[in-house]
Amino acid sequence: MIAVALADGALQPIRTELDWLEQDGLRFSVRWVSSLALKDRARVDTVTARRPDFNPFLPPEPALTVAALGDDHLVVLNKFPVIDRHLLIVTRRFADQRAPLDEADFAALAAVVGAHGGLGFYNGGRIAGASQAHKHLQWVPAQASALGDFLPALRPGEVLDNPALPWAHAVVGLDEAAWPHPAKAAAAVHAAFRLACARLELPCAADPMPPYNLLVCRSALLLVPRTREKWDDVSLNSLAWAGSLFVRDRSQIDGLRRSGPLAVLAAVCRPRSG
Repeated sequence: MIAVALADGALQPIRTELDWLEQDGLRFSVRWVSSLALKDRARVDTVTARRPDFNPFLPPEPALTVAALGDDHLVVLNKFPVIDRHLLIVTRRFADQRAPLDEADFAALAAVVGAHGGLGFYNGGRIAGASQAHKHLQWVPAQASALGDFLPALRPGEVLDNPALPWAHAVVGLDEAAWPHPAKAAAAVHAAFRLACARLELPCAADPMPPYNLLVCRSALLLVPRTREKWDDVSLNSLAWAGSLFVRDRSQIDGLRRSGPLAVLAAVCRPRSG
């Protein structure tokens, strides 16, 4: 399907170059739009424009639509991917990206992570890095994520944070034995989300929800409350907390390197208490 979508122009990957930053034993990939790919800069502008009258998911392009996922969601290829095989899990009907996640959302997310591993994530509103107002979860393959490096060792059901990270967050351990059973896995992820919200005093049923980033792999759920979208004009979404950063041009990497990626992430979050 990807080959067909590429051939007919429905899928338009953004060509990037890659560098690495390291701090306190953590490694961050930094991608930027290739200086040789001027068309890709226009694609980035298309993604980040956030025109209130434009909704690419009602309906999504047929050539990008992978499959139905239950009664409430579709799986769609990201039209302008920076990462290969980047999937969007989109609600069939409009719901706001700031609306609370419900049982159907967690079932859809758990179905994809259960089948393919990798990293599921959600940008809870514009301040959390969402580029579209229509509710959509996302998934990337395991090789695109270094989330495990940011997590403390923990048991299923345990709620902790990583004392090495200077921003407020909560990590909940997940039982990997649940993933072959979709209903059980969905319930476990939903319960973990509620535990993380309680730990951080986030109202998990508020409409709209306060801004946050959610990341889910088979072993853990990570929740990070947000206070700002950008650091020095660098927009940060959930993948930043899995060690993956994106900048518009290479010159912005110098600023990230001077400040250090941990300070950059901390600047857009609540400070860690205790």
